Amino acid sequence: MISGQLALITAALFSGAAIYVSAVEHPARMTLDPAAMLTEWKPSYRRGFAMQGSLALIGFLLGTWAYLEAQNWLWLAGALTLLAGWPYTLLVILPTNNKLLATPIAAANAETVALIAKWAALHAVRTGLGVAATLLFLAASLSP
Repeated sequence: MISGQLALITAALFSGAAIYVSAVEHPARMTLDPAAMLTEWKPSYRRGFAMQGSLALIGFLLGTWAYLEAQNWLWLAGALTLLAGWPYTLLVILPTNNKLLATPIAAANAETVALIAKWAALHAVRTGLGVAATLLFLAASLSP
């Protein structure tokens, strides 16, 4: 079933990108001074949002398609788990993002560092959703 295989690949791409941000990019960012940290975070956030938002939506659509084909609830559970990142981002992460985006680079300070650290903790939840969706899609693809 091609829809399921594509859903699994999409969720794995989402998860891989999120894990990279959490395990590699963010720790490296935290070694910078506040102005450099914010300078790096702003374009990274914009690009990451576009990529991960698209992957979440595509994975949701593919997972739903796989569910309609196979009638296996695991496909739908994975699709909804991946999509859950959208409302979580809009309701929980966006206020922090907006504060960071509104901060001029020259005004970056210890509060900026704290906000970026908070953002990373919030982003870890989105990473967890991606991993959970990937595992649900994997389980669905292995079930009879």
